[in-house]
Amino acid sequence: MIGYVTLGTNDLQGNAPFYDAIAKELGVGRMMDFDTFIAWGDMDGKPGVALTQPFDGNEASVGNGTMVALECSGPEQVRKLHAIALGNGGTDEGAPGPRGDADEGGNVFYAAYFRDRDGNKLNAFCMTKEKD
Repeated sequence: MIGYVTLGTNDLQGNAPFYDAIAKELGVGRMMDFDTFIAWGDMDGKPGVALTQPFDGNEASVGNGTMVALECSGPEQVRKLHAIALGNGGTDEGAPGPRGDADEGGNVFYAAYFRDRDGNKLNAFCMTKEKD
């Protein structure tokens, strides 16, 4: 159902390397690149993430309770994305690790949380049988 998610930015070119690095780890790149808008993903793949300067010309602001979740291949990639985010100007919002109890199949929600340079909250996650 979701085609892509757009986040606002006040510094498109300054924030772009943060998303370039995350997209690279997830195996995608820029699928659209304009003066005020960049989108990462695969046109024929899963939903992408876009960063834009607000069309109305006002300052971008983060949504309280808004978060974009990025699906990872496993706990190792969750940890890697968290490190990439922090290494590219992001801030920590929750270290990588299991969250909650295992489901009936023994799968655990494994996640890490971080913010980009504008304060937009993102999450790297997977379902896994691994405990750490």
